Amino acid sequence: MLSKHYSILAVVILSLLTSLPAVAAQGYDISYVWSRNLSSVQDYRDQVANILGPRVAKHLKVVTKGDLYGLIYRRNGNNESTTRAVKSHSKLLRARGLDAVSPIKSRNWQLADNTALPQKIEPSSTPVKSVTHRKKIQDLETAVEAYISELRRTGKIARDERTGWSVFDFTTGKKLVTINEDTQFQAASLVKPFIAAAFFHKVKQGKLVYGPKSRRHMQRMIQHSNNPSTNWVIRQVGGPRSVQKILEKHYPAIFQDTRLVEYIPANGRTYKNRASVHDYSRFLYAVWNKKIAGAREIKRLMALPSSDRIYTGVPEVPKGTHVYNKTGSTARVCGDMGILSVKGADGKRYPYILIGIIEKQRSAQNYTSWIRSRSEIIRNVSAIVYKGVIAQHNGA
Repeated sequence: MLSKHYSILAVVILSLLTSLPAVAAQGYDISYVWSRNLSSVQDYRDQVANILGPRVAKHLKVVTKGDLYGLIYRRNGNNESTTRAVKSHSKLLRARGLDAVSPIKSRNWQLADNTALPQKIEPSSTPVKSVTHRKKIQDLETAVEAYISELRRTGKIARDERTGWSVFDFTTGKKLVTINEDTQFQAASLVKPFIAAAFFHKVKQGKLVYGPKSRRHMQRMIQHSNNPSTNWVIRQVGGPRSVQKILEKHYPAIFQDTRLVEYIPANGRTYKNRASVHDYSRFLYAVWNKKIAGAREIKRLMALPSSDRIYTGVPEVPKGTHVYNKTGSTARVCGDMGILSVKGADGKRYPYILIGIIEKQRSAQNYTSWIRSRSEIIRNVSAIVYKGVIAQHNGA
């Protein structure tokens, strides 16, 4: 599930706190799940209660905030004791296939049956400030999380699958979605633009030449995801270890979770190379802003007509959108990372980063069916993201 963050559903609701009345003291509850589907939260409550036992179960409350339903453990504890409880609950739940949990400030939670939980501390009378712009951002991550949660509840995403998502809006300079961002996933072909960056770094140093032959292999690697050409480029750099060393030494702020350790096997089953969604996001940001060797050419290569899961087959994203992307596919990974530059109703372009990865612990029995269905999930998320991003701007 999560290695560096709390439950992705719980993270969403942390941002919602700015729209709730402040309290006079810093009491903390525990947040388990948030969804627009009441029955899914109630079902989740039963699962949590069965795992954590009756002493915890009696404090589990299904609450509501706007059109969201959440599962809260009402404890109003201090930060230290709540943190200990969060670690304990997360360990038990993750061992049974559920998400980790997170602390959340105690509030005058409204029960799903429209009654209020008794408040142990009096709320402040300070007026709540307008959060119209903030709410749009919250709704985007909430919408993505609610969609993924519903797929898990209905079994359309299996228990042995985990997902990672990231959205960055270049216009506002804000990260709008951060779900499992720092978790390492199998890289598959998503890592190929990283290999290109290592190659271009050596070109910048004068140690390699970007001529007709290397240009041909580079285009095959990025546009057509050709594995032999990828291995050719890796060999020019000096092998996987040399690629990794260049990325770590010269771009440590970008490649924090990347581990490039193997050539692409002849059968295409590359499972050892790994990277995080955050690394892809930082890389795309660097390419867009020309902060990495070969950025201009990498951007051109990623814009060449090729397969994608963030624009093609997503009718919500308008025609004429500029797309710079790279997909990745194995029997265990389905992903896409890219930049979409969409045109708003005002005629201006609004570029944003979108990364989506679905990783399976065990190889899918039917590769074609699995890739097709997971690609569709990424496309559906892309539709949600487009609506959320464009709503930030006057192109809505």
